[in-house]
Amino acid sequence: MNSFSELLKRRRSIRKYTSEKIDDDKIKKITNAALMSPASKRSNSWEFIVVQESETLGKLSECRAHGSQFLADAAVGIVVTADTTKSDIWMEDASIASIIMQLQATELGLGSCWIQVYNRQKDDLTTAEDYIRNLLSIPTHFAVLNILSIGYPNEERNPYDENKLAFNKIHSEKF
Repeated sequence: MNSFSELLKRRRSIRKYTSEKIDDDKIKKITNAALMSPASKRSNSWEFIVVQESETLGKLSECRAHGSQFLADAAVGIVVTADTTKSDIWMEDASIASIIMQLQATELGLGSCWIQVYNRQKDDLTTAEDYIRNLLSIPTHFAVLNILSIGYPNEERNPYDENKLAFNKIHSEKF
């Protein structure tokens, strides 16, 4: 990648992965990127659980009825949590850390996809968040925002075409 603009164009949601493992140096670069992400008043309410065991990834992939099954085939899942007692804007801080990890993964030649957990259901009786909290022994004062699936892409996604961006969403001075 030559520039940040090129990185943004190439970062696409990847849901199909090869079986290739990710070396520890790349995982460390991704998690270090998260630790460098901005946080309100440096509260650093976010915390991350790196999951590589295929059995646990399979169980995590069942956190929602739809939209999470591909996690079972990823090399890594990063569960993004936040201590809700440290900051009232934990969601924003954890979201920023998540996208920074996705951008770092893209720069390293990896694919990723955001799996929304917060405010989603596993089934009629269980939230996705409670299911994951119980599976990974996450304390109750921590919220689970999302899971990032990460792996070597086994699908090709075209970069964004700048000529097709929704320029009508940009306003000048007034809405």
